[in-house]
Amino acid sequence: MSYVIGVDLGTSAVKTVLVDRSGHVLYEASEAYPLYQPKAGYSEQNPEDWVQQTIVSLRKLMEISGINPAEVEGLSFSGQMHGLVLVDAEGNVLRPAILWNDTRTTAQCRKIENTLGQDLLSIARNRALEGFTLPKILWVQENEPEILDQAALFLLPKDYVRYRLTGDYAMDYSDAAGTLLLDPAAKSWSEQIANAFSLPLSLCPKLVESFDLVGTLLPEVAEEAGLTPQTKVFAGGADNACGAIGAGILSEGKTMSSIGTSGVVLSYEERKNLDFEGKVHFFNHSEKDAYYIMGVTLAAGYSLTWFKDTFAKDLSFDLLLQGIDQIPAGSGGLLFTPYIVGERTPHPDANIRGSFIGMDASHTLQHFGRAVLEGITFSLRESIDIIRGAGKTISEVISIGGGAKNETWLQMQADIFNAKIIKLESEQGPAMGAAILAAYGCGWFGSLQEVAAAFIRPAKTYEPNPETAASYDKLFALYQEVYGQTRELNEKLTEYRS
Repeated sequence: MSYVIGVDLGTSAVKTVLVDRSGHVLYEASEAYPLYQPKAGYSEQNPEDWVQQTIVSLRKLMEISGINPAEVEGLSFSGQMHGLVLVDAEGNVLRPAILWNDTRTTAQCRKIENTLGQDLLSIARNRALEGFTLPKILWVQENEPEILDQAALFLLPKDYVRYRLTGDYAMDYSDAAGTLLLDPAAKSWSEQIANAFSLPLSLCPKLVESFDLVGTLLPEVAEEAGLTPQTKVFAGGADNACGAIGAGILSEGKTMSSIGTSGVVLSYEERKNLDFEGKVHFFNHSEKDAYYIMGVTLAAGYSLTWFKDTFAKDLSFDLLLQGIDQIPAGSGGLLFTPYIVGERTPHPDANIRGSFIGMDASHTLQHFGRAVLEGITFSLRESIDIIRGAGKTISEVISIGGGAKNETWLQMQADIFNAKIIKLESEQGPAMGAAILAAYGCGWFGSLQEVAAAFIRPAKTYEPNPETAASYDKLFALYQEVYGQTRELNEKLTEYRS
């Protein structure tokens, strides 16, 4: 018997899964690491924590499985996107990693826009947002120039971990596309963008495909992890690209909805010359010469977590959502906008804030709970509509993440998206995508599509109710009015926030 391992380096923890040739996840392990917020808007982690906890998770995975380490043919990675890791010529980390959810770089985003103008969208195909990597590099350039002067390379989170495991520096196209330094269509670093900010191209690592073999485990790492030095290591991909692979989004017309801390609507795309004017993200897929269109809700699952922790701290999520199926669509006239940490799609606005509208004395905790789920799903619907506006037919959506764990929420997605929702039998998201990359890299199948067909199995479908869908269409139109009508008020309230 032979196996592969998928490693998912998330924002709060690393998860590892052991997968057999039939695509069954036999064992999994995870290890958490801390998040540091030294100032308001800052979000950092120590890259050494990622490395050590990844090795611990791998060792635990091998211990609980009890399999022969020689039977693990290979492993690959999924990683949180955009995070900046700067290393010197010896591979030493020069400062804490600045993460995707760090918002200190608004000034640098405006600098990028003013310097590049329309060239930014024509080359990088994405707007300058605080979460992306180039603004973080410019922040270091302006605020810690001595650090940037020492930097030999910038890496993304999973790429630094993989370097420590193999000794190889590389970055795959799907993750590089989220830096604002890549030309996604040409699949090369943009000399024009780098030169505009006096950044040497030597700062950018070599580019590889997500399924490329980049080395084997260093002997000392293999011993610590309970594996062999012969274990093959494949490049891996961005968490959203791997989530797409893990959900089978590998051909035209395939779309997924992923609800974690943030929320993502992602659709496979073969055309490399589409222009969305920055309304949604356009990134390279982990499938060779393919792309994906992606809309993001910054606080999707996080909105629900915030609501529970603030108003129902002693309840489990199951108890919090108990009874929401008895609340009619529209939550009794209560509307929630999930802008509690700003928003990305279709409003790239770090300053907008969320709201409950229409509250009255008749509303219960269940009304509020349902309104939160509806608001999150309305935000995702905005991305669905933009993709449909590009000429895509979205008649079915694969739902993964937290939104796939609640029957009422799955039906809600079907009704709000007006599309069939598919729940998977075993939903491992990005970790499964990483395992699929490793299985393909090891030669188990002839294509990523073949691996996905063997590994991914639908469990249940949810059809839209025409009457409920029509009701939600009317409410969605009201939801779309909220942003414009509250933006000015939110700006005026900024001075009262601390």
